[in-house]
Amino acid sequence: MKKAKAAIFTGSGIPMSLQEIDVPELVKGQVLVRNRYTTLCRSDLNTFSGKRTEKTPTILGHEIVGTIAKLADGSPQTDTAGKELRTDDRITWAIYSSNPKSTLAKRGIPQKAPDLFKYGHEAIRGNKTLHGGLAQFTLLQPNTPILKLNDDIPDSVAALINCSVSTVAGALRLAGPLAGKNVVVSGVGMLGLVACGMAQTAGAKSVTAMDINEHRLKKAKVFGASHFFNPGVDSEESLLRTFGRPNPFDVVLEFSGAASAMENTLKLLSIGGSAIWVGATFPQRDIQLDAEYLIRKLLTIKGLHNYNLEDFKTAVAFVSEHHSTYPFSSLVEHYGTLDKVNEAFKYGIDSNAFRVGIDPAK
Repeated sequence: MKKAKAAIFTGSGIPMSLQEIDVPELVKGQVLVRNRYTTLCRSDLNTFSGKRTEKTPTILGHEIVGTIAKLADGSPQTDTAGKELRTDDRITWAIYSSNPKSTLAKRGIPQKAPDLFKYGHEAIRGNKTLHGGLAQFTLLQPNTPILKLNDDIPDSVAALINCSVSTVAGALRLAGPLAGKNVVVSGVGMLGLVACGMAQTAGAKSVTAMDINEHRLKKAKVFGASHFFNPGVDSEESLLRTFGRPNPFDVVLEFSGAASAMENTLKLLSIGGSAIWVGATFPQRDIQLDAEYLIRKLLTIKGLHNYNLEDFKTAVAFVSEHHSTYPFSSLVEHYGTLDKVNEAFKYGIDSNAFRVGIDPAK
């Protein structure tokens, strides 16, 4: 039986151990993928540090790109776009697998369906072992959306598609058309920078990057941001002087997850404005809202966790067309192979890097 090297996570504060585990015999509908590159998402780092909790033991890593190693009987013959799937095709896949006929899936929320299976988040149980990017292989379950990738997309950029870029695509979908609108991107980490680029591409009148980190604000300039605001340094009056009226923004895309940022950016929205909250995926204090203000301003708040099939397709299309428009490769710091995984996590946490990359194939 084939063996696969994997980094096994058992809990915060415990170093991950490299183990060789069996590659299960494929059952109907499964696809075995040879992982080519994995980037460490902020949620991976938060799990490793204990800021959030996952089922254990597990194999972390869900921002992955790989090539098809084997197609089981009954596996999809084509990808979600109708392109033929063959061994050695380079593919990306959604973070989730779920029944597309479920009630939630039909409502456009397959990532919350009752039978949800999430890559990089499941406990190792029985023959369901290879489901994270910090291993040499990933075993894709039936009903996993799959898309083939153009050869010219670098692996480090392609790995970002099935979390960072797809999630941002979902946020823009919830925000509605951005053409001609003033947009705030609150928190310009990895997702925020992607959002700047996607908002600019969508025709936003202005894209204001907001962050307390000056380095990230400077980075936002090359990702499409036109204005920059540091809440720790700049006054809100400076924003009003720039845009010439109170409450000048139509849309807030909130990726920082900071309670104060969610509260304060609501006050920047014009009448009928929308706030899309994405970043708060870890425990924190309750949000304080002025209900009268919310009602009188006709504001809308929407939350997003993960994404759906439409968002996944949008993300692949965006990266296929714009991976060289914006310097996505510069956001991924390559750290090495699986034997450096614990050091890579520590570096990602200590350095606050946009992304740290791992080559899991070696």
